[in-house]
Amino acid sequence: MKRNIIAIDTEKCTGCGLCIPDCPEGALQIIDGKARLVSDLQCDGLGACLGSCPEGAIRIEEREAVAYDEAQVMENILKQGEATVIAHLNHLREHGQTDYYREARKYLTDHGISLPHPAEAYAHAGCPGSRARAFSAEGGAEKAVSAPGTSRLSHWPVQMHLLSPHSPHFKESDFVLAADCTAFALGTFHDLFLNGKTLGIACPKLDDARELYLEKIRALIDDAQINSLTVVIMEVPCCGGLLRIAQDAAALAKRKVPVKCVRVGIEGGILGGTPA
Repeated sequence: MKRNIIAIDTEKCTGCGLCIPDCPEGALQIIDGKARLVSDLQCDGLGACLGSCPEGAIRIEEREAVAYDEAQVMENILKQGEATVIAHLNHLREHGQTDYYREARKYLTDHGISLPHPAEAYAHAGCPGSRARAFSAEGGAEKAVSAPGTSRLSHWPVQMHLLSPHSPHFKESDFVLAADCTAFALGTFHDLFLNGKTLGIACPKLDDARELYLEKIRALIDDAQINSLTVVIMEVPCCGGLLRIAQDAAALAKRKVPVKCVRVGIEGGILGGTPA
């Protein structure tokens, strides 16, 4: 079958081993001084190990691979203790892998192993890069009246691969889905788009995650019950793919929310749509 799976550039890899702890599934090992993917069965392709590589030697690619086996992964993870099991469950939930999550919980139930439910109660055990944090209260009203240039970001993470639609800060918020480049092209991005809003960023050309993004946006609409969805894209043609993903997700959702689009020029400035 063809699916997303980890690939390692052995030319870049220094064998530091920093990726190993971030793969509780046990798919990575250091062999002959290099990180190696030793089992397609145990690699879920979600990329928890990507951010831990200081050399950028790990990427996700789509290729023919043996189907991921959640039962085998759980068998391996159980040997590593409860904290690792909880981290794995959080990892699945944070990436919207509900089917794998159900398989993991069923494996625990079938083997008479009881863990508190849901796994989000143990958010401290999840992947550091995708651990949900809300910090809008830090600075509170002062942020709204501070000088231009002050960060308006109210939560972490923001990359669509990492954020969980079920994090409390998304509940009934005004959600902005922005193409990666928009904040760099538009110097006033924070003031125009982030004040009092929540954010997700993605690249419709380089990200290989259309189905995942569809499900997450649908969950934001139906489960988090966001009030509105604003898509901020660049003027380049490929960026229109992000708007199509948002529109398709909105069509799949049971609730209906307003979806609007703002286009940013490559030299800065708003070319179409209004931020408010």
